[in-house]
Amino acid sequence: MSVAEWFSIEVFDGSSPARAWREAYGDAVVAAAHTEGVSEWLWHEFGWGVVLEVELPDEFAWDRFLAAPAVRAALDAVPDPVGGLLVHRGRGGSAGVRWPRRPRPMAGAGAVALPEPVEQEISVLAPQRLVAP
Repeated sequence: MSVAEWFSIEVFDGSSPARAWREAYGDAVVAAAHTEGVSEWLWHEFGWGVVLEVELPDEFAWDRFLAAPAVRAALDAVPDPVGGLLVHRGRGGSAGVRWPRRPRPMAGAGAVALPEPVEQEISVLAPQRLVAP
């Protein structure tokens, strides 16, 4: 028995709002997901666009879903055709990553040890008294 995987389509606002794209193509995209055995799907609306998350049985179902004519037509019609579409494995939008990021070593000059501070000698002069004549 295989475990279902989440996949996401993120559509950003462009010449028109992504919400209008969802209203025009959302039903056809979800119907295409049903033909590939979707077990769950969620739409999320953000200030910058919309995200469709689908849970499909495997990668092959995801590939068939993306190749469906209705999905191809919807992806070709996103409001910003240049930079307004992300299609990827995993949950989208504000979802966290499956594995936490690990700190990476600093690269370049940030990795070099700083020199030890040099102490400067400060001579303190004794205060002089003023003598009255």
